Amino acid sequence: MALWTIHGNGRTVEPGAVVRPDERLSWPATIAIGVQHVVAMFGATFLVPILTGFPVPTTLLFSGVGTLLFLLITRNRLPSYLGSSFAFIAPVTAATAAHAVGGDSGIGAALAGIVAVGVLLAVIGVVVHVAGVKWVDRFLPPVLAGTIVALIGFNLAGAAYGNFSKSPVTATFTLAITIVFAVLFRGFLGRISIFLGVIAGYVFAGFQGELDFTAVDKAAWVGLPTFHFPDFGTPSVWSGIAMFLPVVLVLIAENVGHVRGVATMVEDPEINAQTGRALIADGVSTTIAGLFGGSGTTTYGENIGVMASTRVYSTAAYWVAGIAAILLSLSPKFGAIINSVPPGVLGGITTGLYGLIGVIGIKIWVDNRVDFSRPVNQYTAAVALVIAVGGFSIAIKDSGFVLGGIVIATVAAIVVYHGGNAIARLRRSGADDPRPLQAVGPMGGDPA
Repeated sequence: MALWTIHGNGRTVEPGAVVRPDERLSWPATIAIGVQHVVAMFGATFLVPILTGFPVPTTLLFSGVGTLLFLLITRNRLPSYLGSSFAFIAPVTAATAAHAVGGDSGIGAALAGIVAVGVLLAVIGVVVHVAGVKWVDRFLPPVLAGTIVALIGFNLAGAAYGNFSKSPVTATFTLAITIVFAVLFRGFLGRISIFLGVIAGYVFAGFQGELDFTAVDKAAWVGLPTFHFPDFGTPSVWSGIAMFLPVVLVLIAENVGHVRGVATMVEDPEINAQTGRALIADGVSTTIAGLFGGSGTTTYGENIGVMASTRVYSTAAYWVAGIAAILLSLSPKFGAIINSVPPGVLGGITTGLYGLIGVIGIKIWVDNRVDFSRPVNQYTAAVALVIAVGGFSIAIKDSGFVLGGIVIATVAAIVVYHGGNAIARLRRSGADDPRPLQAVGPMGGDPA
């Protein structure tokens, strides 16, 4: 494992210079930057368990553990924080709703899907490490990557309205103040506008008499998180795992984009050689989280933003961030406070947040200049998005096997794109995607 060398005088970063992954500033400065990374991931990482009903301390614990595993597996050469992935929200919500009976929250079914995604992602990481990343570039070109990310976000529109309608006044205030923060603040504060919006909405909900601190009063200051385990024994769980598989494509694109983004910012193309290891690391992290009750993980754009603003890419800062997250997870009272966020605040935040996930997909199209004058590209996006937004489903009668909108839309996008290109190129009709199939550009991770 690489050792850190002191950058310059250890206190400042010279104009035009960056602190590389194998360098660090003084330990006080490194600790401060590491804690800043924890703050940066707060808004997004906490929202996922709140929205899905997962225990916040457990998710935070495995977020920290996953970050440390990521650093180990990538041999301390790739800076990254692994936070909760928003791509899991839709399938987790569907799985828990389908299997919640009596006192069973259905979390075991959701965890089984998370484990399946983690294992598959790790296997793909091994393939990429051995065979290279070009096959991923060909299978997941910009129009497909953008479509899959967009459909996962827009599929959640109904869930956002469900919370919004429970307290429209609080939800409207939360959404409005979040937008104000996003356009008012620059730099770091602008990147955590959703986190700030939740805080403001929470205070407003307090004035509205919507806060309940019963669970907070009962929670201990120090204690282990609550653990849950995946349910692989119920037959219907296996049919539900299918709706988790499209998430793998999103995680691949996010990890590949993260690696390329870091390589570009530190001007070191050799970092791209860590792509396979990054996929393996995220797969292992997601698997372990799913085995014990945490949310699935991914690399985080919020932390990329912190690195870009500080010009500090030292992996030492991420060791600090991972350890700090683990320590925070050992306070049940802290988790209870996070869980006390009322539905109105969640409704306001998710109205913007789920839309932002969809817009990230559209941004991939724009950044890669996808040619939507070609029928193959048009129908790839059009068919998939309508299926996702409309909540299409396929159920096999009397079997309990149901495919949801995300699965159907993802399969449709892949079939339309690759099948349509094959036919158009065979016939030379000019309806195919004219661009060379190239890598997905940096995606920026989940919004925060």
